[in-house]
Amino acid sequence: MPAPCASVASAAAVPVPVRPGLAILVLALLLSLQPVTTDLYLPALPALTRSLGASMADAQLTLSALLLAFGCSQMFWGPLSDRFGRRPILLVGLGAYTLASLGSAFAPAMDLLILWRSAQGAAMGAVVVCARAIVRDLYDPLEGARAMSRAFTGLGIVACACAPLGGLLSAWLGWRAALLALTVYAALTLALVVLHLPETLAQRNPQALRPATLLGTWLQVLRSPTFWAFSLLTMATYGGLFTFLAASSFVYIDVLGLTRTQYGWVMASAGVAYFGGTFLCRRLLVHHGLLRTVAIAGGLSLGGGALLVLFAWLGWQRPWVLVLPYYLFMLGHGIHQPCGQSGALGPFPRAAGVASALNGCLMMLAAFAIGGWLGRRLDGTVWPLVNGIGFWSLVLALVSWTLVQRFGDPARAPA
Repeated sequence: MPAPCASVASAAAVPVPVRPGLAILVLALLLSLQPVTTDLYLPALPALTRSLGASMADAQLTLSALLLAFGCSQMFWGPLSDRFGRRPILLVGLGAYTLASLGSAFAPAMDLLILWRSAQGAAMGAVVVCARAIVRDLYDPLEGARAMSRAFTGLGIVACACAPLGGLLSAWLGWRAALLALTVYAALTLALVVLHLPETLAQRNPQALRPATLLGTWLQVLRSPTFWAFSLLTMATYGGLFTFLAASSFVYIDVLGLTRTQYGWVMASAGVAYFGGTFLCRRLLVHHGLLRTVAIAGGLSLGGGALLVLFAWLGWQRPWVLVLPYYLFMLGHGIHQPCGQSGALGPFPRAAGVASALNGCLMMLAAFAIGGWLGRRLDGTVWPLVNGIGFWSLVLALVSWTLVQRFGDPARAPA
């Protein structure tokens, strides 16, 4: 793997002494906190809903409220990490997440569970913002996409294990055990950061929190067509993923009749496809560069969504028949996310925290809207899941083939 390069935040900045292997391991664990938080408890979601006597709409809030808090909090954490550095914000975020995880595991009612899950989301925002900003601290955009794909390979391994583990824990020990496992993961990650991760930001920005500076930085990022092209890409690919996360447990367990353990293996198999996408991403980047790699992934995404709609329309509504096309979507997702997140931050070496926060906020606002839509549309059929993924696959293809190709290279983007 290419060695990390110094942040270009300052011409006089000295390369941060982070070993390449350690950097990828820590990034993988930090970025994996998001799928661990969402995927591990999904097999337990129907049982959790029944246990707390809640409605399906309330159950959706345990996921969508978490992601709304996650997205909005990034607007706060991003500038803080530019001002004070990545390490202190990571420590605060991981510590708060660990406490909120304990609260979630022992919540006696649905409203308190939603509250604790929202606190988890807010703390998770600090972790993921800093992880993405660390990539920009250490790498240029193309190398950042490769490094991010390696970290997402680790994320894929974790994601593959989450749903089966969540299914086993909830089946053997109850749904609270699945939530308690989040506490263990966060505590172990916190220990690794405390012991082994140095500060990666070569030069802190003492002006980062001043209102005029902050407003100017936000406007600088939001005026960038490159930022918007890649952020819409990440928003669309996460929209398809979140549609599956929010609807699949009800569709596959309650509609298609799988057990929680069987559903866990469906989730794991989708994680394997995503895992493969991160490997494919690195090979495509070497041979085709960033923009063409995104275009190829757009074809994979559209193919997966179109086949899913076609199979459902033909009446082939069986669990494994409907998950097969989704593997194509997840293969594309394994390419879109590292390329999109690295590309969105690429033009902003001195404001990576703010750019990361805005990019993440857009993804989570889309997820919150999808959660609200699904809460009203889940009707005991497969169609909310199928139509949602089909829609986002079409959006992905359009963004990949138009906006990213036109604006994805900042040197060629029109002013």
